[in-house]
Order: sequence, then structure tokens, then C-alpha cells
Amino acid sequence: MRVLALETTEALGSVALMADGNLLAQLNLDPNQRSAQSLAPALSTILKKVGWRPADVRLVAVSIGPGSFTGLRVGVTAAKTFAYAVRADILGIDTLEAVAAGAPPEVAAVSVAIDAQRGDVVAQSFRRRSDGWFEPADSGALLPVDEWLQRLPPGTTISGPALRKFAPQVPAGLTVLAPQYWPPTAAAVARLAARYYAEGRRDDLWTLVPHYSRPSAAEEKWDKLGR
Repeated sequence: MRVLALETTEALGSVALMADGNLLAQLNLDPNQRSAQSLAPALSTILKKVGWRPADVRLVAVSIGPGSFTGLRVGVTAAKTFAYAVRADILGIDTLEAVAAGAPPEVAAVSVAIDAQRGDVVAQSFRRRSDGWFEPADSGALLPVDEWLQRLPPGTTISGPALRKFAPQVPAGLTVLAPQYWPPTAAAVARLAARYYAEGRRDDLWTLVPHYSRPSAAEEKWDKLGR
């Protein structure tokens, strides 16, 4: 089972290749370029690195949000186009779950937050199952960062890219994972997709769309105008 995974919801995106449950390679996108510019070259590079043709990919996995509006559109569009071109299956993976999946093995539970701008975060808590995988402990929500932090019981482990901005606001009593665990990775997206695919899950190429945390600023402005 050969999997191509794309993660473009954050400023530093990545792509990864997995075969039969083994991660073969992960490549970070060029931080000096937008993902729309760097994604295609990265895909070509990583395929050549492991000696795959595009048609060798049987499953395309992509992080579908929440995250950057532009990054989500670029990643999902690229994933759908690639899957269509090579007739591969496609699976969308929740970004919050991908962050949780990257937590070190000793972490039994974690609350993850992604910056939603305007002082808000999208946050969700996860607990580790007996088989090692994380499962949601709540439904997740869009809320002010202070409210997220105040809701968490003392001793809670927290992670997620929102901490790049809000780490100074974390109160004493909460455990912050090291920064290398904060961003979602294509490797985590690949692992989750391989698991779900083995369980029989499939997404429809034509209906798969990004999951945004809120309407864009332009959409909200348009709504206020009553259009």
C-alpha cells in the first residue's frame, strides 16, 4: 500500500511517502516560498527520492483543516488533482488529529490548538487508547485563547501551532510539549490515512473539501453588507 501525504495547513508544510505502514521519506516545503509555489517541486523531488512513479501511489492523504485558508485550498486542490490523474483513492485527515498523533508515546492525553486569528483558537482534546492511537475526548470548538486555557485542568498537556503565538499566555500548571511537536506533519497524516484506509474508510474525490474554522474575513464582510 503506497501512500502520498500532503500537509499544507501551516506556514511550513510537508509531504511524505509511506509504503505498507513504513515511512519512506518526509520533505518539508521551502519556507521561502508559498505552498502554491513549493508543493509541486517537493512532490517531484520526494517521488524521485524513493524511486516511485506518480502512478505508483494508490492513496493520496491530505490534511483538510482547520488551518490557513490559502494553505488548505492549495493542499486539497493538489491532492484531488494528483489522485484524479493517477486514479488513486483519497482521504482527508483532520489537522487537529494529525497534531495529536505526533505527540510522543508517553503522552496519554493532549489538548491541541490551532490559531484561528483575532485572538481565537480551534481547540480539541484527545486521549490515547489502549492500542496507542488517539481518540477525541471532546468535539472541539472555536473559542478565545484565554477561554481555552482556563478550561483545561491543571496538569493537562497541550500542543499545537497556536503555541507559537500564545505560549507566553499559558498559565502555570499546564504542560507544554516541546516546539517540535506543535505543527502537523505529512508523516502523521500518512499514518492516520493508512490506518483509516485499512479500516475501510474512503473519501469522495468530488465532494472532499477543506474544513475551515470560520468564514474568511472577506466572506464575513460580504455578509455584513447583506449581500
